[in-house]
Amino acid sequence: MNFYAIRAIYLFEMARAWRTLMQSVLSPVISTSLYFVVFGSAIGSHMVDIDGVSYGAYIVPGMIMLSLLTQSIANASFGIYMPRFSGTIYEIHSAPISYVEIVTGYVGAAASKSIILGLIMLATARLFVSFEVVHPFWMLGFLVLTAVTFSLFGFIIGIWADGFEKLQIIPLMIITPLTFLGGTFYSIKMLPPFWQTATLFNPVVYLVSGFRWAFYGVSDVSVGVSVGMTLVFLAVCLIAVRWIFKTGYRLKT
Repeated sequence: MNFYAIRAIYLFEMARAWRTLMQSVLSPVISTSLYFVVFGSAIGSHMVDIDGVSYGAYIVPGMIMLSLLTQSIANASFGIYMPRFSGTIYEIHSAPISYVEIVTGYVGAAASKSIILGLIMLATARLFVSFEVVHPFWMLGFLVLTAVTFSLFGFIIGIWADGFEKLQIIPLMIITPLTFLGGTFYSIKMLPPFWQTATLFNPVVYLVSGFRWAFYGVSDVSVGVSVGMTLVFLAVCLIAVRWIFKTGYRLKT
């Protein structure tokens, strides 16, 4: 394992995050803070408790998960797309470094940035609502697992995209709607029976539900199922990345 190469890629990507601090950290934190002000404080004060949790506190895990998904995908997709766009990807190919080390460097940096952002948002949420984390180790586990999984997914998008517009298609047209419909602002138990069943086909439901269980010990689906579904998606992403480097899909042309 070439740890020097991994470290070089990782530090380069992390340095880019500090150079664009406003876009990488401050912008999503400010946007999420506005959600807490509107939904947590203004609307939440007129809402009934859900599963014994105040509405303002109930949406905290969902809001963090929303930003975690979008930022993980954005960081990883942009990180690998820029070398392809500038042509420096060929220098990486010519270096004595395997695809495992390339993926580890880029995905590790993207996941690190998302985890840091998630922890900052967790601290920011305490300024608006009061809550306790019942299972802190599970919460950190879900945070890391989700960040790594969707950074891998973003890495795949960054290789697939052949223009800046395509980098935004899946996050904006698919991931964000699925997150809003995945129990971010409500419990799926509040839906009619048909829509409860239909919602179970939304993979984001399992992420939000498992993350919320780590906070309050309540969930819409079993925590075991949530972990299992996340691991399945992680495995699919790993298989896709292996196929991409094995075939050279959009990396050698």
